[in-house]
Amino acid sequence: MIIAERKSKNIYMRRSVISIAVILAVCTISVHGQVLKNAQKFVKKNINSVGLTQDEAAAGIKEALSNGINKGVDMVSKVNGYFGDQEIKIPFPAEAKSVEEKLRALGMGKKVDEVVLSINRAAEDASVKARDIFVAAIKQMTVTDAVNIVKGSDDAATRYLQTHTTDELIRQFRPVIEESLNRVNATRYWSDVMNTYNKIPMVKKMNPDLTDYVTRKAMEGLFVKIAHEEKEIRQNPAARTSDLLKKVFGK
Repeated sequence: MIIAERKSKNIYMRRSVISIAVILAVCTISVHGQVLKNAQKFVKKNINSVGLTQDEAAAGIKEALSNGINKGVDMVSKVNGYFGDQEIKIPFPAEAKSVEEKLRALGMGKKVDEVVLSINRAAEDASVKARDIFVAAIKQMTVTDAVNIVKGSDDAATRYLQTHTTDELIRQFRPVIEESLNRVNATRYWSDVMNTYNKIPMVKKMNPDLTDYVTRKAMEGLFVKIAHEEKEIRQNPAARTSDLLKKVFGK
């Protein structure tokens, strides 16, 4: 009886350790501390020793990332998804900060505000298109990719997504952003602001690529929200909504 109880406890402890390590690999938030790092090193050598197979680890990572993507896209694609969230709100382009300051000084702050609102609306409008690109990248993830993420650093999953989706996101997302900028009149507001600024005597003429800027900032915002959802799965058992997630990340 006592031996069986001890054996049960040992199995439970080993399963807990493997769950922690998988979570650390998926989560995009860096977790410091020698104890956690030692646990991670231990599990790298024992991923198959406590009933969690490589296929299950891979499937769990894919499901967690898919959930994060779906929830993240849902958050940012609604009205004020970007504009109403100070963490990811897209500001006036940094390289055009002098434009913003000069125009506000001349009493044209309303035009600048129109630009900021419109570029955030464009990001909200276009961001739903990113879902399929992310999902396709996850489906292409091999078991080896997933296991390498498990064995990698604490931000391995985020770096995987960035490495495997950034070029494709830019390629597919840019024309969608451009269309959205036109639809919400951001292009017109931007042209009005830049034309007004460039007519001011003695200023250096400029016209940053608005489409490229909004495309990249919209992508950054998406990654931020996906990271939050991954963290939620790690910290909140209620967020583990399937038997597979419960097995991989612990009940």
